[in-house]
Amino acid sequence: MAHGHGGGGGFFHEDEILGKAYDERLMRWLLSWLRPYRMQVAVAFVIILLLSIAEITPPVIAKFIIDQSITPAVSGQIPPDAGLARLLPLGLLYLIVLLASSGLRYSQTVLTTWIGQRAMYDLRVRLFSHLQYLSLSFFDRNPVGRLMTRITNDVDALTEMVTQGVVAIFGDIFLLIGVSIVLLLLDWRLALVTFVSIPLLLFVTSYMRRIMRESFRAIRIRLARINAYLNENISGMSVVQLFTREGRAFAEFDDLNRDYLGANRDAVRAMSVIFPVVALIRASTIATIFLVGGTLILGGTLTLGTVVAFWQLVDQFFRPIQDISERYNIMQAAMASSERIKRLLDTPATIVDPDRARELRAVRGEISFDHVWFAYDLAAREAQLPTGEAQGVKGEPEWVLKDVSFKIAPGESVAIVGATGAGKTSIISLMSRFYDVQRGRILLDGVDIRELRQRDLRRHIGVVLQDPFIFAGTVASNIRLNDESIDDARMRQAASFVNADKFVERLPNGYDTVVTERGSTLSVGQKQLLAFARAIAFNPEIMLVLDEATSSVDTETEHLIQDALEKLMRGRTSIIIAHRLSTIQNVDRIIVLHKGRVVEEGTHRELLDTRGVYYRLYELQYRPVSA
Repeated sequence: MAHGHGGGGGFFHEDEILGKAYDERLMRWLLSWLRPYRMQVAVAFVIILLLSIAEITPPVIAKFIIDQSITPAVSGQIPPDAGLARLLPLGLLYLIVLLASSGLRYSQTVLTTWIGQRAMYDLRVRLFSHLQYLSLSFFDRNPVGRLMTRITNDVDALTEMVTQGVVAIFGDIFLLIGVSIVLLLLDWRLALVTFVSIPLLLFVTSYMRRIMRESFRAIRIRLARINAYLNENISGMSVVQLFTREGRAFAEFDDLNRDYLGANRDAVRAMSVIFPVVALIRASTIATIFLVGGTLILGGTLTLGTVVAFWQLVDQFFRPIQDISERYNIMQAAMASSERIKRLLDTPATIVDPDRARELRAVRGEISFDHVWFAYDLAAREAQLPTGEAQGVKGEPEWVLKDVSFKIAPGESVAIVGATGAGKTSIISLMSRFYDVQRGRILLDGVDIRELRQRDLRRHIGVVLQDPFIFAGTVASNIRLNDESIDDARMRQAASFVNADKFVERLPNGYDTVVTERGSTLSVGQKQLLAFARAIAFNPEIMLVLDEATSSVDTETEHLIQDALEKLMRGRTSIIIAHRLSTIQNVDRIIVLHKGRVVEEGTHRELLDTRGVYYRLYELQYRPVSA
């Protein structure tokens, strides 16, 4: 798998695929999000039609002002007072139309923006909801930055298309048709002079559109590279500084930035050409109209007001044609974003609730692994990744767990140990049903966990990970996870139970102290104690714990954590994934995994006496200490 800057993998290429400027299938899907607002959309189209009429009317009124008021009065055909009498109502009508046009423009902007924002709000909610229920295997292969881009940048591109692209295109079409009809009605000869420029305009805009397509594609590719590189380096800033890689990182970023600058220069050059060329064509058309119109006026077959009206209408005739490149870019970005968002929404969740779920009214906490086989590569293949990586799994899968069977009685505490890669952590993920086993089954109180709703299963399980995730917010909100059913008394009781109250009370605002994202203002041990308090607050019957975090804390904090761990396990079915064998000597039973298989079971003393795999693990950990 080829990685770009930032390790986006296959998904990096997703941003490089630009797609067609218009895709009927995607457009139908996109417009389906406007269906709940069909009445507002209909009103918006009526406003656009009226706005087009209002913008065409002033030049026509100007023609009548010149031909029926000013010219007759100046030539002496009518008295000046009569000319003024004709001028006032026409001038007032002109002003009314301009005011109406401004009001319609305001209404159209407000309404289309409201429709676009509401529709894209619905889409964002749908995206986030869909992401929450996707299987963990999907997130294993999809970088967070890419998923955030789908909900933010890609939805913004669709918002721009709904509020500016689609509406503006219909407005341009209405205006173009309306202006063309009025030009033909005013004078077919000058209308033909105006229409002669259309083939040249179409050629120029088509040619420049192809150039803009390549420039736009180059800009998106390079921007994606910059974003991925920034995400990677800012996230890993501690490593960059630790190994003094600032200079090299800056040089690489400078190269990416210069590449991005070059792509933008190409786009600027293209835009700087198309606008003067279109302006030149427009100016040449107007000059020709004045030349032909002046000749016809002198021949007595055309009025001055008609020429002035043509002069004003030609600007409105060229404006929508000139905007084609901009609309094209908006449409192209929207189609590419639609493709990516739709692909994400079409990604199915592989871990789903059964149609007829069984219910556990009371959980005793008996856990059974019955001939369990599990492989991550098969889980990835089941996730139907759009990159096609998972489909590359060939031959025998790389089994992480192989025919694993064991039983844990209600209230029993069991530690699972083994070398790195033995499959210990996978047991936590499978027990929480983040993944499904490929063979065998996992039973809770005799019921296959695949027959339970995920929500029902997980509310009986408490998990304390080796790297507890702390959300931005207060200490209290991190313990109760914004669950209003957990009141302050229960929250404080949970913290006190696991010894977290000792450090919390020393914080500036106690439980109301604000902690930053991922708990960067807290120590590793403090985050671990908060995770224990969180688990106790929800009072699960089964506790799953990874003990790795205790390896990097001071002696006093480790003592508090060990005490909290003992309290957590008391009266609960507990599984501890043990990396440090000193933490699990007092559990009821130890299960030893080796290369995905259960090879030994027993107490700490029994396993040492057998002098098997557990004895070798113990000896490796404590040989330096005893030396």
